Amino acid sequence: MLIRSAPDLRDRDVTDKALYLRRREFIAAGAGAAATLGLGLQPAMAGAVVGAKSRFSTTEKATSKNDITSYNNYYEFGVDKSEPAENAGRLKTRPWTVVVDGACGKPQRFDIDALIKRFPLEERIYRMRCVEAWSMVIPWVGFPLASLLKAVEPTAAAKFVAFETLADPAQMPGVRDPVLKWPYREGLRIDEAMHPLTLMAVGLYGETLPNQNGAPIRLVTPWKYGYKGAKSIVKISLVETQPPTAWNLASPREYGFYSNVNPAVDHPRWSQATERRIGEFLRRKTLPFNGYGDQVASLYQGMDLRKFY
Repeated sequence: MLIRSAPDLRDRDVTDKALYLRRREFIAAGAGAAATLGLGLQPAMAGAVVGAKSRFSTTEKATSKNDITSYNNYYEFGVDKSEPAENAGRLKTRPWTVVVDGACGKPQRFDIDALIKRFPLEERIYRMRCVEAWSMVIPWVGFPLASLLKAVEPTAAAKFVAFETLADPAQMPGVRDPVLKWPYREGLRIDEAMHPLTLMAVGLYGETLPNQNGAPIRLVTPWKYGYKGAKSIVKISLVETQPPTAWNLASPREYGFYSNVNPAVDHPRWSQATERRIGEFLRRKTLPFNGYGDQVASLYQGMDLRKFY
């Protein structure tokens, strides 16, 4: 595959060409549902999800709602940026439960609507930096992951948190293709998971989270590359050892477990020093930890941040 630098990257250059070309198969599979439902997102976006303003929000201008909901990486619905919006309308987000188990005193299965009512919601306007060297500013609505974890009472054995997402080929055409090892899995160290910035998002722009953005509930860690944000989560496990993660399994040379935004460490195929903010013409410098260094850098004391993790 031709290796390009970040300013010359196109969507198809981020993924192996053979996988990129298969998007036509995914589009065909989703065409019927898209034709019936338009973009297929209105049912999921029908309800307002209002959150209190948060002191953690950036003052930067938010990316347009249209861009946030039409330019997505969500391989369960296809490898091209437009395919999640085209194909995600078939995803049924009710009923939905999230199991939280493992090294905890009170493992539970939470109904999504009861979960949303249980924890006070906040609007968090966060920067989002994709490993592909583009970025957005997204007004999420959600609650701290720490609130959920405290409810199940983690034990001293809980050193990491593992996330498992839905993998249903009947609803997700991309799962039929071995682009990744399904289901999509992600993980955090326990102190990262408990950090005040770590959010469980259930809304976007004051509305119910759209399917293509990870409905009904997804993980948001704004100082890490976007692929750490597991979407459509069905299980969260408190575990003793570092859990496997989808992209690290697929290509450990390119995608580490920590995946903190780091302009000093390039991806093997492109620079991470700058980024293209969606909706802007000029590139901008990438900030260490995506600009959240004051809040999170202390988590990584003793680690050589000039290295790939």
